[in-house]
Amino acid sequence: MTVHFIGAGPGAADLLTVRAVELLRRCPVCLYPGTYLDPEVIAHCAPGTELVDTQRLDLDEIIERLVRAEAAGQDVARLCSGDPSLYSALTEQTRRLDAAGVPWDITPGVPAYAAAAALLGTELTVPEVAQSVVLTRVRARSTVMPESEALSEFARTRATLALHLAVTRIRELVAELAGEYGSDCPVAVVYRASQPEQLVLRGTLAEIADRVEAAGLRQAAVILVGWSLESGIDCAQSHLYDPARGRAHLS
Repeated sequence: MTVHFIGAGPGAADLLTVRAVELLRRCPVCLYPGTYLDPEVIAHCAPGTELVDTQRLDLDEIIERLVRAEAAGQDVARLCSGDPSLYSALTEQTRRLDAAGVPWDITPGVPAYAAAAALLGTELTVPEVAQSVVLTRVRARSTVMPESEALSEFARTRATLALHLAVTRIRELVAELAGEYGSDCPVAVVYRASQPEQLVLRGTLAEIADRVEAAGLRQAAVILVGWSLESGIDCAQSHLYDPARGRAHLS
């Protein structure tokens, strides 16, 4: 018996990996975060699968379900929104499973920021504009951020920012970022990318907070900030595709 932590992607049922779908079809138990997933994701499970929505369960209750399945000799599909490597509470769960002697593995998924960028039709690393992407969050109702990871410190790099779990503090964060990026810096807020109710709000640091508050967004949104999002951006040509440099490299 194994607990399979599976990246369920941004929510759309057709953005799971082939491996993820195969695991869902053969696992007799599936725990899933109902708050974030399109219900069609669960349709990949076989008829008769025991389905457990974890949105109202605490960590102890989730682990109890996993240990119970292991005792019954059942494989478990433990779906995580996006990719398990980001904000999935994977460490807390696997540490407890190790203590209980329950085996587990991980199947990666499409992260929410990648789905948001795809919906926007944009590259987050544009030559000579931004070559780094910072994946971070701000403190709201979640755990304390390390002092070394203050948003202002990341802003000084002027890298593209992908902010998770931050939409409820949109007004405070744009005020903090404007000093480094400029109030006219492009911003996109993407709500439930790839799902039927997906919504894209575009603007600048000066105006995006008003648009988010008017839309009433409170969860399941990714905030992208940076000049790589500028519409019609005129960027340098990547050296990888520069004919002159390519010939020099081959000579």
